[in-house]
Amino acid sequence: MLNKIKLALRISNTAYDGEITDLINACKKELELAGIASSNISDTDEMIIQAVTNYCKAYFGFDNADAERYIRSYESIKTFLCSNTEYITETTNEETGE
Repeated sequence: MLNKIKLALRISNTAYDGEITDLINACKKELELAGIASSNISDTDEMIIQAVTNYCKAYFGFDNADAERYIRSYESIKTFLCSNTEYITETTNEETGE
């Protein structure tokens, strides 16, 4: 997911990888604490990727004029995810085929 977020942030070097990784992990933890089943917080799920992208765009760097817009978008996606049984119900190995 790091590479996708770096692309969304228009970052092409590795100088900020640590900070971006911390933001990704913070977002995932926040989603889990909000009620999203940890088994559904996947690096390949489009809705999770969009939530993490908006979170990172909101909180990465200083003097971000668009931060509030990205926070609202993230909160909207989080609300949707938390109200959807597909995301709040743990996925078992049988359901994933693993």
